[in-house]
Amino acid sequence: MKLRALFQKYYLFNLLTILFIFLSCGKNSSKPVEIPQPANVGAHAMPAEIAPTGKAPFDFPELKKPVFPDRAISITDKGAEAGVLITSIVNQTITEINQKGGGTVIIPEGHWKSGRIVLKSNVNLHISEGAVIEFPGTAEEYLPTVFTRHEGIEIMGPAAFIYANNENNIAVTGKGKILGPPLDAEIRKRPNGKSVVENDIPVTLPLNERIYDGMEGRTFYRPKTISPINCTNVLIEGVTMERSTLWNVCPIYCENVIIRGITVNSVEVPSGDGIDIESCKNVLIEYCTLNCGDDCFTLKAGRADDGLRVGKPTENVIIRYSLAQNGHGGITCGSETAGVVKNVYAYDCVFEDTRSAIRFKTRRNRGGGTENVYYERMRMININEAFTFDLLGTAMYMGELAERHPPRAINHLTPEIKRIYIKDFIVESSNRFLTANGIPELPLRNVKIENGEVNTKILIREMTDVEGFAVENVNIVAENNEINILDGRNIRFEKVKFTVPGNKVIVNVEGDASKDILFEEVEPAPSVIRDR
Repeated sequence: MKLRALFQKYYLFNLLTILFIFLSCGKNSSKPVEIPQPANVGAHAMPAEIAPTGKAPFDFPELKKPVFPDRAISITDKGAEAGVLITSIVNQTITEINQKGGGTVIIPEGHWKSGRIVLKSNVNLHISEGAVIEFPGTAEEYLPTVFTRHEGIEIMGPAAFIYANNENNIAVTGKGKILGPPLDAEIRKRPNGKSVVENDIPVTLPLNERIYDGMEGRTFYRPKTISPINCTNVLIEGVTMERSTLWNVCPIYCENVIIRGITVNSVEVPSGDGIDIESCKNVLIEYCTLNCGDDCFTLKAGRADDGLRVGKPTENVIIRYSLAQNGHGGITCGSETAGVVKNVYAYDCVFEDTRSAIRFKTRRNRGGGTENVYYERMRMININEAFTFDLLGTAMYMGELAERHPPRAINHLTPEIKRIYIKDFIVESSNRFLTANGIPELPLRNVKIENGEVNTKILIREMTDVEGFAVENVNIVAENNEINILDGRNIRFEKVKFTVPGNKVIVNVEGDASKDILFEEVEPAPSVIRDR
């Protein structure tokens, strides 16, 4: 009913906006740009096979699903019973299948309770339709600690409900459900450290002393749902995840990863991210539906000095045919950027009811940065802000580093965000179109947003500390008529049509560094007010 109402509400609007894009961009295309609707994307629309990825703006291999031997064992064949912990049976069966050369471990229909499951090479953990695996809610049940990362810093901790380390050819598949502990579980009441994690864990502390298991007064960093580390050829397909305790799917240091057709429901979970890619290479995400208590699709590469020490980027990532709902960010790069997030191509996605649709974030002490990111054919419905660039953060988490002035000296921890390209999009309804807050000493650079139709309340709340920012071939209907620029340079609006109150656009320009702010073929011609 919700989708039907949306279709009815926006049917005429969408026809007009697609026609606008065709007319305004037709010189660059032989046919109208098709931008997907919610019904065309997400887990419900997933086909059986993976279509070719086509030509990405960077070299990307055609990833294929891992193949497993025709060998399968159900946990009930090994004596598993409902109401009795199946941890040892599942893990022993995985080991047996692994030692025989590989195959599938089946979790059949039913409600099962388990502690940490550890995958091994050439094993597919298949969670059948109608099967639910519920994981425990006390810290003792996640012992012993294992090697993992918490928010971009290496630790020995609980890791994940489903974990693997240094394995090849692994999968979690099926139409079943992975369920975290009850919302009043003991581990949910534990604080997530004393402050931000880079302050809690000294970079000089050896890994074997970074024990965060919740025992003897030590911090307990809550487990993720699925988190392989140091693995190759990984498939996560079809499963539903609910009631997570932290991030849901988080491959770390992995290569050749396919995540498709999953559903995440974690709106009630603080830091309940949907998918977090940490320092991985060659990742395909498609046909996923994420409904989250934090960011939905997230790309990270380690935090601060520890992330620089590791030095592993997240690179070569494709996100397509996916639906983000009720999250802080639809697709978010950062804020952990030490190893650099680069070569990201996202297309044919829909964002509905998220705070931001496209979000970039980092902090002065995160290091590295984000570069070479390409988005196209995106639809945004009932969101707070279409495009958000937040590179300073807030005083609550960053203290004085969140203050613009005084500018700091550029050092090894100063992140750089550059070369961001966004085109062919529809913003059906939003509170704000754009906010861009860069870093004074190293501004946000080389951003281009083009070929779009926007319906928003607030136009451009602020463009601060940016250099080389272009908005081209965009039609904007707004209830507000102000563009606010502070220390912005080389900013260009070209072939932009504003429909605003009074048919008048006011551009407020402040800061000694502001220069080269150009408006070409813009209707109506803006009134520029400079305040130095």
